[in-house]
Order: sequence, then C-alpha cells, then structure tokens
Amino acid sequence: MVSRRNFMSGAGAVAIGASLVSRAGAATLPEAVTMAGAATQPPLSPPNGRPYNPVVTLNGWTLPWRMKNGVKEFHLVAEPVVREIAPGMKANLWGYNGQSPGPTIEVVEGDRVRIFVTNKLPEHTSVHWHGQRLPNGMDGVTGLTQPGIRPGKTFVYEFIAKRPGTFMYHPHADEMTQMAMGMMGFWITHPKDPSQHRADRDFCFLLNAYDIDPGSYTPKTSTMLDFNLWTFNSRAFPGIDPMVCRQGDRVRIRVGNLTMTNHPIHLHGHEFVVTGTDGGWTPPASRWPEVTTDIAVGQMRAIEFDATDLGDWAFHCHKSHHTMNAMGHEVPTMIGVDQRDVLEKINKLVPDYMAMGETGGAMGEMEMPLPDNTLPMMTGSGPFGGIEMGGMFTTVKVRKGLAGNDYKDPGWYRHSAGTVAYEWQGGDASMPAATRAPDAEGVAARPGEKVLKVIKPGSHDNH
Repeated sequence: MVSRRNFMSGAGAVAIGASLVSRAGAATLPEAVTMAGAATQPPLSPPNGRPYNPVVTLNGWTLPWRMKNGVKEFHLVAEPVVREIAPGMKANLWGYNGQSPGPTIEVVEGDRVRIFVTNKLPEHTSVHWHGQRLPNGMDGVTGLTQPGIRPGKTFVYEFIAKRPGTFMYHPHADEMTQMAMGMMGFWITHPKDPSQHRADRDFCFLLNAYDIDPGSYTPKTSTMLDFNLWTFNSRAFPGIDPMVCRQGDRVRIRVGNLTMTNHPIHLHGHEFVVTGTDGGWTPPASRWPEVTTDIAVGQMRAIEFDATDLGDWAFHCHKSHHTMNAMGHEVPTMIGVDQRDVLEKINKLVPDYMAMGETGGAMGEMEMPLPDNTLPMMTGSGPFGGIEMGGMFTTVKVRKGLAGNDYKDPGWYRHSAGTVAYEWQGGDASMPAATRAPDAEGVAARPGEKVLKVIKPGSHDNH
C-alpha cells in the first residue's frame, strides 16, 4: 500500500496542500486521497511513469496515483460531499474523494490504467469513461456492461489509454439523480511526446448546473432545464478563480459540458482557435479564429490563444441567465411602469417594500436581505464597482513577467493613463433626442381606461 507520505513526497508536494486528508484504504487498495478545499491547486508534476505537461484544474485538483508492476493505479471514492459553491453558500452534493466535481485524472497515451471505485453512496453507481476507447466491459453502463456497484463495494476498471485528448467521467447509473447531485470529473490523456500539443498554461474545468432553492442545501434532482446555479466546476462567480497567464504564453482551456443545455463560451480581448474536440486534436489546417465557441451537451472542447494583451479579460457563457445566480424567472417586466401610486399603497401594509424594475434590472450596490446559504442574483465587485455577474463567469488575467509556474491571483489590472473608457463632457445641448413611436402618447391607455386583455392559446391544437 502507498502511504500518504509516499504520495506527498513522490507525487509532488507542490500540488498537494494542507487541505488534503489521508484516508487509508484496505491493504490491497491504493490510498484514496481526498481534497477538503475548493481552491485551485497547482499542477501535479508526474513523479513517475512517462513525462507530460500537467494541467491546472480550475477550482480543482489532480488525483495522485501509484505505479504497480507498470500499471498506473488510482482510487476514486463515490460519496456525499459538501461543496462550497461560492463564499456564503454550500451545497450537499455527491462527488468523488471529498469534492464535486471529482479530481482530474491525468495519464499518458499508452498507459495501462487501473481505477478502483469504492461506493459510499446510499445507492448503486458505476463510472463511465466518457470518450475513451476501451473494452466493452469497462465502459461503465449499469445493466448493459456491468452490474451496479452496490453501496460499500469496490469495483476495478482497467484499460489502456489509447488516444490523447480531453475526456470526462460520470456515472451511468440513476444518471439523472447522480449527475444532478454533482457526480462527474475530468480526464486528460497526454500525448506520448510531451512536445506535441504543448501549451504554456493548460486549464480545464467542467460546466455543470444545479437547482437549489434559496436557503436550502440540496439540489432538486428532477429539474430538466430551469436551473438556478450555473457553474464552472461546481463554483459560481465570484467563487470561480481567475485563469492567470503570463503575457506571451500559449494558453489552452479545456471545457467539458455535463449540463442539460449548450453553452456559448466567450473570451474577451483575444481570438482563439478550437484545437480539440470529442474526437481528439483538430488538424491545424481545419482551425479558424473565434471569440465564442458553442459547447453542446456531452461535448468537450479545447481552445487555444496567445495571451498577447495585458488586462483582466472576461470569460463567460454568453447565455445571459447563465451569468446570474438564483433568480425568479416568472417576474413580469416593469420597465417604464410608473409604480409610485402602487408603492404608496403597498408601503402602508409593508413599510420596507421596494418597487423595482422601472428603469431596468441593474440593482447596483443595493443590498437586499437573503435567506441564509443563498447567493445574490448578481454579485462580485471589480475595481470600478459591481460586476453584476454570477454563475458561469470568471476572468483571464494576463500579466507581464510572471514565473512559468505562478498561478497566484495578481489582483486587479492597473490601467495605463488614457486607456479606460471615460465620460463625455460635451454637455446636453448637442445630445440627440430619443427616438419615440410616431403617436406614442395618442395610443397610450388613459387612467381608468379598460384595456383589452388578450388570452393566448395554451397549445397549437385546432390552429
């Protein structure tokens, strides 16, 4: 058995911080190392086996292994975990080795891999190695290729990592419940030749989503699409760490989508090319520049760009409600509605009631009481005030002169004089009038006037 001390000295003490908790397994099993914190861990340099250039898992970590007779052995433990979604909110999830998502597994093309999976969940499970070419009986589909792993039991998966690329793992047992509870992880197979597909910084994370009522802790597992927490690696902004890059670095970001919908992922300030898909690396001749790439359900993408321009560049899903935290979706639009009369009446019953939405949805610095364990809908502050984002949002921070292994948050970017957008001081005299409908006042309803209420049909039957 490999002890925790062996892992710490041999698998890279840099990557394994004080938040790791040892949990020795049975004598014949590799140690099941766990992670207690949600901070991004430094890359795990390979202590043995074939060399490779390790990835950095955003708000995550890489699982150490042991070598036994030339086989790379890992130990995953499926179990209930508590994940901090962002400061101020935690969730009861299911995951692996202390966290959701589980740790990233990194191997090299041609490695023989043996993964022990111990089930500490209250129901059976399995692990599907999404995208791998492997023997059919190792594919992890309960009922089709194997029986479920009963609670308290350990199964062994063994196969050769045949092709380099970006992969995922997740259960194929009671899938809707177990994935809605956060069971998933990333898998990277590096090429045999470390110089092939080399990047200076190589980040990875999963897109995932949860439906957790304000004030509660456990996701609703029957939600189909109307999630209220959209996350990178089960973290919502401002709980998502920045991706720190040195100016001039070649940067790769690998993303896997295990939500129920697609996500157009958008990078500011730089164009990128898609260099990897579910099927592997894309030939250079087939690549073209983009600033947004759509990642469908079950897909993986690797994008690459040269970090040429200094600054704090936004990186986010371009579906607006995916960059918000818990919010009501049935709220009527109140833009332009004068609520003063209504507000006066309601305040007689509810003195603290606030009318909102007349001028739009921005709430600026407004602080509203929230239930415990609830994130604000818009949150996160930058050097110029509220960023008014949540969910699937973070930044790519490009700086001069960083060390190659320096991933610490450098703080907010300090702009040079004359490079920040500024207020026009030309005065109102030459401001053009706002455009209005030709007879807006003439067609508007008068006070007390009855307005025809149109009832739309609920279906397309008989149309």
